[in-house]
Amino acid sequence: MQLERRFEVPADPVHAPLIDSFGRQVTYLRLSVTDRCDLRCTYCMSEHMTFLPRQDVLTLEELYRLATIFMRGGVRKIRLTGGEPLVRKNVMQLFNLLAPHLENGDLDEVTLTTNGTLLARYAEALFAAGVRRVNVSLDTLDAGRYAQITRWGRLQPVLNGIDAALAVGLKVKLNAVAMSGPFEREVDELIRFAHGRGMDLTLIEEMPLGETGLDRSSSFLPLDTLRRSLAERWTLMPIDDRTGGPARYVRLAETGGRLGFITPLSCDFCSSCNRIRVSCTGDLYACMGKEGAIGLRQALRGEDPEEAVCNRIRDALALKPKGHAFEITRHSHSGIARHMSVLGG
Repeated sequence: MQLERRFEVPADPVHAPLIDSFGRQVTYLRLSVTDRCDLRCTYCMSEHMTFLPRQDVLTLEELYRLATIFMRGGVRKIRLTGGEPLVRKNVMQLFNLLAPHLENGDLDEVTLTTNGTLLARYAEALFAAGVRRVNVSLDTLDAGRYAQITRWGRLQPVLNGIDAALAVGLKVKLNAVAMSGPFEREVDELIRFAHGRGMDLTLIEEMPLGETGLDRSSSFLPLDTLRRSLAERWTLMPIDDRTGGPARYVRLAETGGRLGFITPLSCDFCSSCNRIRVSCTGDLYACMGKEGAIGLRQALRGEDPEEAVCNRIRDALALKPKGHAFEITRHSHSGIARHMSVLGG
């Protein structure tokens, strides 16, 4: 699908829809609340990370103010990410600040992506704050493999978190990064586990974000290859379901459950991009697959912050590219230096 480049400066920049130079409207904000995490997954972070000084991170009140500015521009869905969002001290304050906007119709949805290690502690409070869906990253059901992938994580707290979330009424979707090797032999078990509990499972291609100590040219598994393999064992029925993100779904006849595919490398999904990302320091990334960012923190802390931030947002949208240029081959990969944990994917 070809995108025609068009962009007009809105008459009222504070309240006009957030539309990029290709006519794509932004309705989905992924807002990082921390760069910290209690795991060190091999596809996401290096084992020895240097995290931001706490004074560089926006306060929860500032993150909320940013969220309200995006809402006035037409954002209808907010996903809180990390790092691991639930390690942020007092993070429930932000969920509680956003909750009235779900009640009055400003927002359709507030969700989060989590590794699940702390989900059992927060599941009830999240539901009380209006959260109805959570994404949990889970790449294996083998405790030894889990410890290897996460470098020191324990599987059981994640399973407990999933159980707690389901028990309070949260809809859970599992995210798994597809990698060549053991994952290919374990994916069927993940499917049965997810669908047996009424959960969707989404498979994600590994992305070349940051140096993590992993040889991505060896571990990368194209999802079109995996899908052909799955089709030999499962009946994959394409469906038109969308959840606001880039996943494309099939339904498995044998389980009745949904299986999603996110393919940033093997199949471009940029033509329908409705997302924008803000880091915990207030840096706005119009595209996950590009290095450049526009800082919002100074504008947020200055005079007339709403108009100043809106102008910065629109500057970023004017520069939002047509698409990213990730590439991984058996011999090399081209990506960017920023780790996935900076924006939570």
